Amino acid sequence: MKKVCIVMGSDSDLSVMEAAIKRLDAFGVPYEVRVISAHRTPLAAEALAKNAREEGFGVIIAAAGKAAHLGGVIAAYTTLPVIGVPIKTSMMGGLDSLLSMVQMPKGIPVACVAVDGADNAAILAVQMLAVEDSVLVDRLTQFKADMANEVSAKDEKIRAQFAAKE
Repeated sequence: MKKVCIVMGSDSDLSVMEAAIKRLDAFGVPYEVRVISAHRTPLAAEALAKNAREEGFGVIIAAAGKAAHLGGVIAAYTTLPVIGVPIKTSMMGGLDSLLSMVQMPKGIPVACVAVDGADNAAILAVQMLAVEDSVLVDRLTQFKADMANEVSAKDEKIRAQFAAKE
């Protein structure tokens, strides 16, 4: 099974990215976690991106705030899919990070989830890996069934609580 690389621009992003780590653990998907800055360690970002496929990665999740160039820099150096997680900021609430990720130039796409959307980034990464992995397809199918069952149970409870009284 291919791995997921979770890379963040700062260790302060870890509190958000723990949701991705937990989700990948739940799916049984191997991963590595790194801190690399697009601006302070650009050569490390380049090396990670250029070597990711050979190191067994199938997807890269890149989390960053403010200028949020990490995903774009990595995408420039790899043919692997890159998923950006914009991190909430104090100045603009993460809108600055989101726009930095989604406004990539033609030819260098970065898939992007919601601000602080690490859980969805992990699910998207698993879906990408599942294209070639039937075990992950089964796990995703069960995950979606479990979500549907959870909503149905909540519906039953609410319907019973507010049942029309005669």
